[in-house]
Amino acid sequence: MFSEIIINVHPFEKRVAILEDHKLVELFVEKKQQENIVGNIYKGIIKDILPGMGAAFVDIGLERTAFLHFSDIAPEYLDGFHNKKRQKGNGSETIAKFLKEGQEIVVQIQKGPIGKKGARLTGQISIPGKFLVYFPNKKKVALSRKISSHAERNRIKGIINKVKHDNVGLIIRTDADGNSEEEFKAEYDGLHKTWKFIEKQTKYEVAPSCLYSEGNLFSTLIRDLFSTNIDRLIVDDKLFKSQLVSSLRAAAPELVNKMELYSEDSPIFDAYGIEKEIKSMFNARCNLPSGGNIVIEQTEALCAIDINTGSFTGSRNYQETVRRTNVEAAAEAARQIRLRNLSGIMVIDFIDMLDENNKNEVLETLRAILKRDRAKNKVFPFGPLGLVHITRKRTRQNLLVSYSEHCPCCKGTGRVMARDSVAMQIYRWLSRSEYFIRNTPLRIVVHPNVKAFLDKNPTYFIDIPNDIFIVSEEDFKPDQYKIFNNRNNKEITAKFST
Repeated sequence: MFSEIIINVHPFEKRVAILEDHKLVELFVEKKQQENIVGNIYKGIIKDILPGMGAAFVDIGLERTAFLHFSDIAPEYLDGFHNKKRQKGNGSETIAKFLKEGQEIVVQIQKGPIGKKGARLTGQISIPGKFLVYFPNKKKVALSRKISSHAERNRIKGIINKVKHDNVGLIIRTDADGNSEEEFKAEYDGLHKTWKFIEKQTKYEVAPSCLYSEGNLFSTLIRDLFSTNIDRLIVDDKLFKSQLVSSLRAAAPELVNKMELYSEDSPIFDAYGIEKEIKSMFNARCNLPSGGNIVIEQTEALCAIDINTGSFTGSRNYQETVRRTNVEAAAEAARQIRLRNLSGIMVIDFIDMLDENNKNEVLETLRAILKRDRAKNKVFPFGPLGLVHITRKRTRQNLLVSYSEHCPCCKGTGRVMARDSVAMQIYRWLSRSEYFIRNTPLRIVVHPNVKAFLDKNPTYFIDIPNDIFIVSEEDFKPDQYKIFNNRNNKEITAKFST
């Protein structure tokens, strides 16, 4: 598999695209006005304690208070509670013994805010590097399971025991495989200095305040995305490339030669077909190579994916047609889950299959592609209703949210009131207002689509005794209308609902 990273830099927006075999599988966007706050460390103030939920709300200086569950509290970071130990229980009975309203607390954002929900916090502080994840006030050392060589694991453990302090925990990431002792020491020293700086900030900063910010796209690129598994990286900005080179010469010098500067006239995302893919993310329907399609419908916490044969009729028999469509759909659904950054619970309604071997092939295809996903996910077998369930951890904002805003007309439903329903609503208004509008010529202002409907149905208001003139207004919402007295041009407002 050929993997590459394409980077487009603009003063107001940076975009990083990951391609596998020339197909877009992941997209990271950093907008100037949309800061990624996941991973930031804050000094906050406890605002409310909810024993019934075993949780607290913390003011960390954002628009909404953030949520901290009892299971995520780290007593070692609580002001005045350093000697307390976590007590048994589910948190409902004991959280008030750890936290008090007005108390200051050091926390880290685990999940960013979404919709009307505030950020999810953790008290278990961690500072990620390219090869190591640093846990202050911990002792445990864990190695990535993907480092499979027993000899290499023992070698790394020996180096880490020399390098780290006793009261520091570490996770050794997959990219650390083969690193020298000097590379481990250099990164560890950098992370240790960062924590000492945060500790100093904790003492002097006034809550609520941000003590440490690390969630920018540049850090994510260096730490998580650009690795030895990537065949090449292409960027269209000379300054950004030089900054990458400077950072990587110290952390991963073997990656420097994989970078290229794009200098063609056409925009880089157009040249690699990425812009077209981004536009398709707004479509609910995704076409499959054979002629079938999948339809993706998202809600805040649940996503439904439906599979259809579409125009594909097959050439052998029905079950073979279904098998091929479902296998193609499994591959595309897995790609779209990564690309759109879908999270929570996903339900895929594959076309019914009788053959267990065909079902296993579909599941294996789905799992194989999602195995490449950085976000933690789990694929469950076919259920009794023929549905496949997937759970996926939310790591960053859904791309649809990043690139869109709520529709003021449909209010999130994706649908607006039908033209005939709006016309009937106006009719009811006129009927109820008979006493107020008697002998008054009326001018009704509506959306152009509603006017077109009424023009085709000229007898719609035939039993209303008033003279009625219908006019349209382009700026009106589809379900919006206003009724005026055509003599004095004053709007008529009824004293009742429609």
